[in-house]
Amino acid sequence: MLNAVVSAVTDRIIERSRDSRAAYLALIEREAAAQVRRPGLGCANLAHAYAGTEEDRDAMKADAGMNIGIVTAYNDMLSAHAVYYRYPELMKIWAREAGATAQVAGGVPAMCDGVTQGYPGMELSLFSRDTIALSTAIALSHGTFEGAALLGICDKIVPGLLMGALRFGHLPMVLIPGGPMPTGLPNKAKAAVREKFAEGLVGRDELLEAEIGAYHSKGTCTFYGTANTNQMMMEVMGLHMPGAAFVNPGTKLRQELTRAAVHRLAKIGARGDSYRPLGHCVDEKAIVNAAVGLLATGGSTNHLLHVPAIARAAGIIIDWEDFDRLSCAVPLIARVYPNGSADVNAFEAAGGMPYVIRELLGERLLHGDIMTIGGDDLSAYAKTAVVEGDTLGWRDTPDSGDETILRPATAPFSPDGGMRILAGNIGRACIKVSAVERERWIVEAPAMVFDDQLDVIEAFKRGELEKDVVVVVRFQGPRANGMPELHKLTPPLGVLQNRGFKVALVTDGRMSGASGKVPCAIHCSPEALLDGAIGLIRDGDMIRVDAVNGTLEALVDADVWAMREMVAVPPPVSGMGRELFGMFRGLADEAEKGASAMLAGAGL
Repeated sequence: MLNAVVSAVTDRIIERSRDSRAAYLALIEREAAAQVRRPGLGCANLAHAYAGTEEDRDAMKADAGMNIGIVTAYNDMLSAHAVYYRYPELMKIWAREAGATAQVAGGVPAMCDGVTQGYPGMELSLFSRDTIALSTAIALSHGTFEGAALLGICDKIVPGLLMGALRFGHLPMVLIPGGPMPTGLPNKAKAAVREKFAEGLVGRDELLEAEIGAYHSKGTCTFYGTANTNQMMMEVMGLHMPGAAFVNPGTKLRQELTRAAVHRLAKIGARGDSYRPLGHCVDEKAIVNAAVGLLATGGSTNHLLHVPAIARAAGIIIDWEDFDRLSCAVPLIARVYPNGSADVNAFEAAGGMPYVIRELLGERLLHGDIMTIGGDDLSAYAKTAVVEGDTLGWRDTPDSGDETILRPATAPFSPDGGMRILAGNIGRACIKVSAVERERWIVEAPAMVFDDQLDVIEAFKRGELEKDVVVVVRFQGPRANGMPELHKLTPPLGVLQNRGFKVALVTDGRMSGASGKVPCAIHCSPEALLDGAIGLIRDGDMIRVDAVNGTLEALVDADVWAMREMVAVPPPVSGMGRELFGMFRGLADEAEKGASAMLAGAGL
């Protein structure tokens, strides 16, 4: 029997989503019945569609098999996506092996938050997700594809691909990852150099060498941030081939998993014997699985934005209270940096996602009875992918290869998932405590208030933060400036904490998916630009961040608090293309709903 809390949360989501989900399913049923299909297109339309693909033109004209649309996030500035360079030409060959054809339907932008952290370009990051969704919709709008392969890995790319693709939910689709880069300089050692640089103990040359030592080749970064959390979610939702998440690029196993994904996609179309449309794969149970996986592995806080947004695109409504309830029931069974010292390669070697899924299914914490790409139910994802000779197969997953990284669900690192929702007179916020020492779960200290993360760094350099302090950074929400990640604050705040001070961050912005040891109350809602109470805080106010009792309070007399006026809104900024995204900022809804201008504008 399914865990009672997981069952109750699922029922809550189903009931709340009843009307919107029904409308979504009706949409994709209409699209399936009346969709624009290749045989029905005009001759000139078909000629345009086939003109660029001489090798497959005859097969396309005969309409003998599925035509697969490839939506790719390839670029070679982003290490995780540089691996996709040769994928389309290989996938076309593998499609022919399965009696199908494939074409690149379109490309989507893929920006790297690691490059833009702390700079103006980061203010486009969250809205790149909507842009990717719109680009995906354009790619699939031609009516010439019976299925699609989505090539994307990193932070906003996978959520954006899914949000766009779900509006074509009558088509079968598979997510195809590229895998993490091999292990370089350990993440913990890299973080130590960053903190030394923040203290002025090492110079830029040493810092650059450390960073290049950590980020050294093609593939996903090896820490467990948003990119790798995306891959975990695709596994527990059954949208990858089983075991595909964390296999290194350039290996035989990686190639055979991608080949198998193309072959599988050719079999699960409307004309195949196992029709599996994306809109039915992503249902309420799959969304709950994504949330459970997030909690069980200590994944990225960014998914408190992305999971609700993905769900909305499929007519499903999940809120932070659902995550909070699940967190009380889902044990933490993985420790991967920053929630531990191991990287994702060590996580994979210890058992990886097959072990996680095996354990969570065994304790009835995941929905096994979901429609997946790779098998009849989620149990296929509890098997470990192997290549023996030239043959891809799956075998039973053994017990953990390293219990400092992966533990049984019956003997976890923590009995709960380490995500908390905080509420109080400052508003609602979320906090990730799985990497925070227990004695730091409550911080009560005077506020220092800033409107820009760079001002925090300058105050640190001047020694003004050398005390117990709650750093408040406001006007960082979706409507204000696109809700950039504030990862640049991690080293200086970590230094202050190392020096023995009580330190916390309160913001209506985001932290990196790799946020770690400093308690951070983030996504504070309502945001300051929408008259959220975070805009009432003044320097010196005592602030209590309490992840034990779930509260976020300004300890100010209620009469004084009620009389305060909202702080003045900073002037709008321009440059780096930010002015072009004014419509996104103007329409974006609150963080708890996913902070999407596109979904809000569409009435979803």
